[in-house]
Amino acid sequence: MSLLSLREIRRPGRLAAEILAVAIAVLVAFPLYWMVLSALKPAAEIQSTDPRPWTLAPTLDAFRRVFEQQDFGRYFLNSLIVAGTVVIASALIAFLAATAVTRFRFRFRTTLLIMFLVAQMVPVEALTIPLFFLMRDAGQLNTLGSLILPHLAFSLPFAIWMLRGFVKAVPEALEEQAAIDGASRTRFLWQILFPLVFPGLAATSVFSFISTWNDFLFAKSFLISDTSQSTLPMALLVFFKPDENDWGGIMAASTVMTVPVLVFFVLVQRRLVSGLGGAVKD
Repeated sequence: MSLLSLREIRRPGRLAAEILAVAIAVLVAFPLYWMVLSALKPAAEIQSTDPRPWTLAPTLDAFRRVFEQQDFGRYFLNSLIVAGTVVIASALIAFLAATAVTRFRFRFRTTLLIMFLVAQMVPVEALTIPLFFLMRDAGQLNTLGSLILPHLAFSLPFAIWMLRGFVKAVPEALEEQAAIDGASRTRFLWQILFPLVFPGLAATSVFSFISTWNDFLFAKSFLISDTSQSTLPMALLVFFKPDENDWGGIMAASTVMTVPVLVFFVLVQRRLVSGLGGAVKD
């Protein structure tokens, strides 16, 4: 069979795969489109019984109501502090832990790795009440620490397990060569190993950032009375009213919440692709 015939056979399959990929992309992106559209629609169109996937009279009134909300800037800053702290702390701790369980042989190492997997299987909802009492006894209720510590604990097992593959992929001969050249273990760790596994850190940081940034359960459970410590998901409650919900404000606030996630994803997308590729390879 000629090369031309093989190409003719493969083209229909490739075309079908491309059409399927586009259809899935449209299906995934449509809720985001509808969210932004609803944020730009006038109130009359949002409440209309005949919804349309477009608007001829876009308005920024919903976004104006969002930014005019009291302490909205503080909520945004609190979310940045919590998400940024979790991402940085989990990346550093996971890097050191992954290096330890990969490079060193110690007792119960396999048991520890299995515990990391088991920790991922426990639903967050089942631990909310025990964590509430734990935070209460530690005096962390109504503080940003009550959000940082649980998210850090939940993000570490996945990050450690994923980074383990990247650390394992670095040849031990490289460390031996660095030691021959006079590099200490600390220098090898931060100047050689850390840059090599940075794509994996970028991949794990995306998952940590998204889960922390969009958290509502912990914020609602642990921030009881001090509204100054609230995060952006809690700010959405302002637009839920007993008589009539402000859907335009809800969609506008949700759009504003999505922007930092998109910006963070764009900043690390190149590292993310290589990081996920390395994870699959391992």
